Amino acid sequence: MQDAGEIARATADYLTKRWGARTEVLRFEQIFGGASRETYRLRVGTGGQERGLILRRDPETSLIDTERRLEYGAYEAIFGTDVPVPEPLFLEEDPSYLGRPFSIMVEIENARTDVASLDAAQRQTIGEQKWRILGSLAAKDPIALGFDRITSVPAPAETAARELEYWAGVIDADEIHPQPIGRAAIRWLRRNMPRPAQKLSVVHGDYRTGNFLFDPQAGIKGILDWEMCHIGDPLEDLAWSLDPLWSWGEPTLAGRLLPPAEAIAIWESASGLNVDPVDFNWWRVFVSVKALAIWVSSSEDFQNGNSREAILAYAGWVMTDRQNRILLDYLSPVSKGELGGRIQ
Repeated sequence: MQDAGEIARATADYLTKRWGARTEVLRFEQIFGGASRETYRLRVGTGGQERGLILRRDPETSLIDTERRLEYGAYEAIFGTDVPVPEPLFLEEDPSYLGRPFSIMVEIENARTDVASLDAAQRQTIGEQKWRILGSLAAKDPIALGFDRITSVPAPAETAARELEYWAGVIDADEIHPQPIGRAAIRWLRRNMPRPAQKLSVVHGDYRTGNFLFDPQAGIKGILDWEMCHIGDPLEDLAWSLDPLWSWGEPTLAGRLLPPAEAIAIWESASGLNVDPVDFNWWRVFVSVKALAIWVSSSEDFQNGNSREAILAYAGWVMTDRQNRILLDYLSPVSKGELGGRIQ
């Protein structure tokens, strides 16, 4: 197993080769908390100039199975649009350099992810930007952006069923013990399928507070973590962004930023799309099933995989419990009229 010093030296050699100029790693530190890639922050010097970089290396095991080409391809496709992302530099799939495949991007400096310290005015500003950016992403043509070159293109009528069966399959494959609430929700979802997508959009797949970088004064500077992106129904991203799981400590504020109704209105204005209540309720239930599948998978990975990372155990324990409670709230008799049918 390589230690941080070995990874830093190997990265310097790699950059020297790619840039054709001697490169030194002046500072190297791991950023903990991510579950899909090992992430490192670097400060490098080349030809008398310094710059910050982010290195993302495949882990031995992961909370979610993701495709590095898809993630990197999304950054390449989105960079330069009005959806801010880090500038991608290199995707390296030859494991001989760092022991595992990796990617390198330009660091977005002087930014953070935690919104807890924001005051009310700052929350309003960041929240408006967050859902305006998501609406802008929903409005874009994924084919024009080139996403058909990195992921499959479903028919509008297939988007919901495709995502549901994929994540139901994750629960089938990875559950360590029965998931009765998740199974009930899956049955409800299959009986109450939504209408075809209004349009096909780029779906980020994990658009939430914590996955964007911002400065309290300058606003949102970069949307991160595109490893679950796909072409699908844009209501999926909106529902995921509003899931109660991301509102811990601020239950009335979506993502601890804005009231949900306000966030939806901003998204509708930016996207030019409408949020049908019945269809949207389906996607609300779906994204909680999707999240449950991720937490179930993390439990299996901690128990049977090669990793003993604490985040895997935490997600599989605390997050599974919280997600089940959210699903119970959605599918309770009180929600019968709103959701169009009680589960059985």
